[in-house]
Amino acid sequence: MSAHHQESPDEPIIAFKDVALGYGELTVLEGITANVRPGQVVALMGGSGSGKTTLLRAATGQIRARAGTLHLFGHDMAHARGEQLRALRQRMGVLFQQGALFTDLNVFENVAFPLREHTRVSESQITQRVLDKLDAVGLRAAAHLQVSEISGGMARRVALARAIVLEPELILYDEPFAGLDPISLGVTARLIRELTNRLGCASVLITHDVAESFAIADHVYMVGEGTMIASGAPNELTASRDPLVRQFLDGAPDGPIAFHYPMSRAFERWLDQHKGRS
Repeated sequence: MSAHHQESPDEPIIAFKDVALGYGELTVLEGITANVRPGQVVALMGGSGSGKTTLLRAATGQIRARAGTLHLFGHDMAHARGEQLRALRQRMGVLFQQGALFTDLNVFENVAFPLREHTRVSESQITQRVLDKLDAVGLRAAAHLQVSEISGGMARRVALARAIVLEPELILYDEPFAGLDPISLGVTARLIRELTNRLGCASVLITHDVAESFAIADHVYMVGEGTMIASGAPNELTASRDPLVRQFLDGAPDGPIAFHYPMSRAFERWLDQHKGRS
């Protein structure tokens, strides 16, 4: 089956159903059900260590579900291997938290890299596409600059242009607002919404930034305590009286979400071995 098959335009691009994920003996998340459809901006929120990035790794096929099912573009990710997995990944773009730009390439060549790697378009087409995407993020006139010559906020926008240059059907943003000044943060949030509308793609934000995410998201999933603690439109979560939701949205230090990392059998075994060496 071709990796470009999808049942219908209304079919979710990502569909988690009762999914459990983890590493080794540690189960990070259980009972996760979530859908992401074309044209949606979906915010996946939770505190540090809540499992947000684990969900991103599952969506990109880096880890597999321990239970439940995960479908990407209509394909069961439990069976995606080799060429099929590579083809599925080509249909998505990823904006990494630190941008992950190539420091020995200038702005233009950073954005052009996916086109050179994955397509056979002409040099004139590459120039047109790259400048178009740089224009979309407000950096067309910065195409000639070296990475060392641009600011952190500009680097994030260059990385965004690179993530969309192949016009993917799905874009995953890993903490897109981290470390940005207020102006860059607002610009980046607006860009994510505008690019989602323009490309008709699905956008998933892995984030803990409440204000900017709620301003642009169509739907929010909130993870914590090893499971999905809430989901709904931003206005629905804002009105929620659930203690878990309120603690996260209000940034309250005290509440049902624990600050300390939970105890585990693996830690207890490590501690016993460590004490045995002293």
